[in-house]
Amino acid sequence: MCLIILSWRTRTDFPLILAANRDEFYDRPSLPADFWPNHPDILGGRDLKEGGTWLGITKKGRLAALTNYRDPLSVKVSAPSRGWLVRDFLAGNDRPGDYLDRLQKEAPRYNGFSLVLGDDSGLYYLSNRGGGGVTQLSPGIHGLSNHLLDTPWPKVEKARENFRKVVEGKGRPRSEDLFELLADPSRPEDRELPDTGIGLEWERILSSVFIASPVYGTRSSTVLMIDRLGRVHFEDRQFNGSVGAWMTTRFAFRMEGNHVET
Repeated sequence: MCLIILSWRTRTDFPLILAANRDEFYDRPSLPADFWPNHPDILGGRDLKEGGTWLGITKKGRLAALTNYRDPLSVKVSAPSRGWLVRDFLAGNDRPGDYLDRLQKEAPRYNGFSLVLGDDSGLYYLSNRGGGGVTQLSPGIHGLSNHLLDTPWPKVEKARENFRKVVEGKGRPRSEDLFELLADPSRPEDRELPDTGIGLEWERILSSVFIASPVYGTRSSTVLMIDRLGRVHFEDRQFNGSVGAWMTTRFAFRMEGNHVET
């Protein structure tokens, strides 16, 4: 993923609401969200190049989401796939805090990442950049792009503000409203852009919530909501260079065993 906005325990009826965009090169093969044949309790997209994923949830409510940390000068060509971090947590049984504690020892082997994991014990965050260690997320609305959690990049702040309006509105949050904010192609002024070492033109291209360019852009948008009874709504839309989705998949199920507590 390259943008994740989430509400954690800000509503009693929906303890978790998440909206996210996955940005990637168009020629990188992947599968849209579905339950995995070899792990039928895992729901998520799949990277066909390395076998990992960027966002997923299990029938028992184990949740994982990943963004890359943009730092082109430190890229390791032979580093293991960051998508394995999501896959391995979803396929395992470790509590998220324990998983991240152990991961810290191996984290320098990977290219830059930020990882959010959760289950009924809470939501936890770790990046292998910034030196912040494992953090348990506090209730609130959080945003994550290709830097650290809640770094106020223009796209994060704009998406978070629009997300807040949806989440704090009356009645059940509408998926369509969340997808609308994920489809925003507008760009901030150059003076607001971060300098991550990729040059001004690419900073401009990557500055919008929804990205489109000839070779790289938003490949999927996902809305995930979990209510207080453990019922999961998961909707995923696939794109290929324009804001019009070419495929939409929807899933609804009630989590097995424990679920998110308010």
